[in-house]
Amino acid sequence: MADSGSRGGVLVTGAAGGIGAASVRALADRGYRVFAAVRSEGVASRALAELPGVRVLTMDVTDPVGVTAAADLVAAETGQAGLRAVVNNAGVIVQGPLELQSADELRRQFEVNTLGPIYVTQAFLPLLRAGQGRIVNVTAPSARVPVPFMASLSGSKAALDAVSAALRLELVAWRIPVVLVEPGSTETEIFDKAGAASKQSLVLVAPTRLALYREQLAAVDRAAAKLRQRPVGPVARAIVSAVSARRPRRRYLVGDARVISVVLRLPAGLRERMLAGMLGLRGTRPKG
Repeated sequence: MADSGSRGGVLVTGAAGGIGAASVRALADRGYRVFAAVRSEGVASRALAELPGVRVLTMDVTDPVGVTAAADLVAAETGQAGLRAVVNNAGVIVQGPLELQSADELRRQFEVNTLGPIYVTQAFLPLLRAGQGRIVNVTAPSARVPVPFMASLSGSKAALDAVSAALRLELVAWRIPVVLVEPGSTETEIFDKAGAASKQSLVLVAPTRLALYREQLAAVDRAAAKLRQRPVGPVARAIVSAVSARRPRRRYLVGDARVISVVLRLPAGLRERMLAGMLGLRGTRPKG
C-alpha cells in the first residue's frame, strides 16, 4: 500500500454503495486521498471513515448548494494541490413501464443520474484545474442500447453520455480528460433497491392500467432472474485505471458491456428483435 494521499485527492460520489465503496477502497489502497461522498451517514459510511486516507463527506448530488459547500470544504483541505479526479458514481434506477411512472420518479431519475454529475462537475472543476485532474463518469450499457421498462434509466444515462462528450471538448484547453466507465451486469444492491421501489410505486397504479403490462413485466422478471451478476471488483479496477492512467481512454467497458459495441453494429430492427427475445417479450400480447 502506498502512503495515504501520496498520489493526490479523488472525490467519489455514491460512495456508500457497491461500486462506490469498492472504488473508494481500491483508490485508498493505491495511495490516493479519497473524499467519499455519501447522501446520508450510515453503517457503510462509518466503515469507510475507518479506512486510512478516506474522508467521508455528506453530500446530496441533487442539491447544488450542498455540492458547492462540499467543494469549498474539499478546497480548504487540499489547498493548492486540488484534485486528481472526480468520480461521478452516484446513481439510481427507476424501472417499470414508462406510462406508469410518476412525475416524481422521473424527476428523481434525471436529477441523480444526469443533473447530479453536472452540479458536481461545475463545483469541483476549479479543483481539477489546480490538480491537473480528470472527470470520470459512471454510465451504463443502456445509454447506448436503450432497454424496455428502463426507459428513464436509459434516457438519463444517454444524456450523461452526451454531456460527457461535449464537456470533453470544452475542457481540451485545460487538458482535463472526461472519461466514461461503463459497467456491465454487476452484483450491487442498486438493482434490489430499484425492484423494491418499482413494486412500491406500482401499488399506487390503478389495477386496470397495471394489468396492461402484467404479462410483459412477468417475462422481464424471469429474464432478469437468469442474468448473471458479476462482482464489483472489475468495475472498481476500471475506475482506478481511469483515475491513474497518464492517457486514459474515453470509455472503459467492463464485463458484458463489451457486447454492446457488437450489438450496435446490427441493423436497428434486428437489434430490437434480439433485445425483445432476450427479455422474453416477443411472445407476449397486450391486454387492452
